Amino acid sequence: MAKSTPVKKAWRSLTWLGVIVVVLLGTLTAGVLFSNATWLPKLALDLEGGTQIILAPQVENGQSVQQQQLDQAVSIIRQRIDASGVSEAQISTEGSRNIVVSLPGKPDQQTLDRVKASARLDFRPVLQTSGPTNEVVGADGKSTPAPSPAPGLQSTPSTKPTNGSDLAWVTPELQAQFGAYSCADNKNKDLSAAPTNKPLITCDDGNTVKYLLGPVEVKGQNISDASAGLMQSSQGVATGQWAVNIVFDSTGTKQFADVTTRLIGLKDAQNQFAIVLDGRVISAPTTQAAITDGKPQISGNFTEQSAKTLADQLKFGALPFSFKVQSQDDISATLGTSQLISGLIAGLIGLILVAIYTFFQYRLLGLVTIFSLVVAGTLTWLTISLLSWHYDYRLSLAGVAGLIVAIGFTADSFIVYFERIRDELRDGRSLESAVEAGWGRARRTIYASKATNLLAAVVLYVLAAANVRGFAFTLGLTTIIDVIVVLLFTHPTLQLLAKTRFFSTGHSMSGLDPDALGAVYRGAARFRTPTPAAVGAGKAARSSGEAARRQTIAERKAAELASASASTSSSSDRSSEGKDN
Repeated sequence: MAKSTPVKKAWRSLTWLGVIVVVLLGTLTAGVLFSNATWLPKLALDLEGGTQIILAPQVENGQSVQQQQLDQAVSIIRQRIDASGVSEAQISTEGSRNIVVSLPGKPDQQTLDRVKASARLDFRPVLQTSGPTNEVVGADGKSTPAPSPAPGLQSTPSTKPTNGSDLAWVTPELQAQFGAYSCADNKNKDLSAAPTNKPLITCDDGNTVKYLLGPVEVKGQNISDASAGLMQSSQGVATGQWAVNIVFDSTGTKQFADVTTRLIGLKDAQNQFAIVLDGRVISAPTTQAAITDGKPQISGNFTEQSAKTLADQLKFGALPFSFKVQSQDDISATLGTSQLISGLIAGLIGLILVAIYTFFQYRLLGLVTIFSLVVAGTLTWLTISLLSWHYDYRLSLAGVAGLIVAIGFTADSFIVYFERIRDELRDGRSLESAVEAGWGRARRTIYASKATNLLAAVVLYVLAAANVRGFAFTLGLTTIIDVIVVLLFTHPTLQLLAKTRFFSTGHSMSGLDPDALGAVYRGAARFRTPTPAAVGAGKAARSSGEAARRQTIAERKAAELASASASTSSSSDRSSEGKDN
């Protein structure tokens, strides 16, 4: 088996880089041609504008809105939007009641539904069920609408109900209201703010069954987790029907266990436990066993998307109250394209300054830095464009700032590597050997530096405000891409350049001329100092000074002892000459 040479390793790394670029470019091209992807990343609210929704809370009579509840609602809505993949959204309170949600671009209907839906989830015992209409059959066999409740009917229970399933809740007035209720009118009613300590008349989400429900016995706030998945049969085979799996906290687990234990002993409709979302029954399963582990499953007419949407809404908590959309308007960009252009110009100036510095410091070796930055920029562009298409990532001005800062961080990796190679050349190695040895030393420094940058980006993304997360995200992304470029492009390129005559012979314009770099180290405090004729008296003096500065303590002491010994020998020789004379 042939031994892998540095040249073979270099070509292998460049091939992998090419594969990555082709895959990313091919995926983006397919998205542009066959989907809604674009060649350029989507812009955030501050650069493009978007949609603003004002939500007004709907509360029960006499109930006030607390600032703590508003803050909780803002946090829940933000998590819902983040779960849908929309980035750079802004959610804030307006005054002491309303919540303002600003979404970049033109959000799809599913995202708007996530924002608007209050997702108030309650669990109520079923008292009675009937058909969806309010028709009653008379003695003549004809169906007529049930009359409205007569005035003066008893509206309070004759005996105090002992639990949510107690039929004492069904007063004559409530029974008359249930009979006169029609599911056809249910579409236009907002039941999400219905009192939790009183019975509720409602229908299922398909308006096919009418329910008379008892008071709320388990609240959605007691849900600690929720996920969507396919239902399975008793044999563990997927049925193809989507459901939402719920996990209660300790309080909800106990409450749910108490209720399901009670319902087992009841019959007919009272054996059902209705799951009510925003005042409408989405499922009313019969109770076949007490669920004591706090992990029930909601089944119904769910699609994959509706199950996942509901799971996301419940996972991040039910809102403290329901909301009504007060207004929905298009808004313009808060900063606009002029700020974006200014940011891009700043990035271009930074790139030009980096190029000037690298050419001044490293001569033609600076071309490696320029091409590495081009490769890093290409990977960043492809990655952000794909994220914009697939995950609706939005590039804000803060994100642009992260990309500009990344230019300096990326160039820093190359400088560390180049300087390590120069150190090895000063130590007397050939260029091929210096590239491999310098890479071994520089790699550890680069990894440590990038790990620090990535950790800072992660901490900033988690702890910072939403409008700063764009900066943290692009900083972290470019840090990862920087490592990929150094591994798969910069180092392989130098391995190949080390085989060329121009760089291997140390041409004066290569940036890797051993004589121009200083005295060539030979080991044990011995140096070969370039002659003035070869490199000039001034450069030779600078080279000797450079060599002296790079001595270790042991080498410096050895040099001092050698110098003292030589001085003593010289003095002895002069003394001997004096005596002879």
